[in-house]
Amino acid sequence: MLDAAAHLKAGDLVAFPTETVYGLGADASNSKAVSRIYSVKGRPNDHPLIVHIASMDRMEDWASEIPEYAINLARDFWPGPMTLVLKRTELAGDFITGGQDTVGVRVPDHVVALALLEAFEKLGGKGVAAPSANRFGHVSPTSASAVVEELGDYLSNDDLVLNGGACAVGVESTIIDCTGELPVILRPGGITIEMIKVSTGLRELGTSTYNIRVSGSLENHYSPAATVLLDGIPRAGQGFIAHMSVPTPKGVVRLASPENNEEFARILYSALREADSRGISEIVVVQPTGNGITIAIRDRLTRAARGHKGGAG
Repeated sequence: MLDAAAHLKAGDLVAFPTETVYGLGADASNSKAVSRIYSVKGRPNDHPLIVHIASMDRMEDWASEIPEYAINLARDFWPGPMTLVLKRTELAGDFITGGQDTVGVRVPDHVVALALLEAFEKLGGKGVAAPSANRFGHVSPTSASAVVEELGDYLSNDDLVLNGGACAVGVESTIIDCTGELPVILRPGGITIEMIKVSTGLRELGTSTYNIRVSGSLENHYSPAATVLLDGIPRAGQGFIAHMSVPTPKGVVRLASPENNEEFARILYSALREADSRGISEIVVVQPTGNGITIAIRDRLTRAARGHKGGAG
């Protein structure tokens, strides 16, 4: 892992697995390296990046004015699928924050990611900026092969793709605005409203009073080439994603049959990618119901159904 960390230190890009999706990483203090993330992804320069750190002990390198409830959240859910948005320090340059006075930080929960971050820290690194390792507007990758398929033509010979298997959660991290008196969820994910309330002891969460740009905040995201149709009855030739209890009509291409909502989140992106690889032009998805991770699933599907007018993270 020291070799991969050395590549980061040298200004190269390293794609690596997290528990959510694969990220495309660069030294978060190196503006030239970070600019290559934007170039490789085709991502707007004002769209902020998340800084990945090895432990919550490094949070103060990047963030200031950290409220007590944010510390509680970090203690309870890091390493884990949660990003905290906080007032930035001088270390968090405009090229990371999109020119905002806030920065998103998280500690990922994946053995490969943590080993990379710890090795990078030993070399003097402070953190790794890493959006999802996909072209802007496309479905986030949850396997190393999907990263290569998505970005292989855009990476240099010195860039690396680390294989850590399939991602365990499958949808991007919960993003929580921690700049006010109460936490505000800016993007739903694996850390749910109920979990946040228990951790913080708060009965209610806040609502955003101003716009903070974060990954996954545009209306149109996470879109395959195929058109995504929600909660209809599929016709012959269309792709189909639904809980296994929902039968497949004749002539319909079943792409996934998850047993529960957690599996639904885990396999959703790979199923959408499968449709594209098979040349399927339309995908019908019967959305799961309920709370918890289901809110994140429905958020991603709603954005995917709007198509490629925006971007993915």
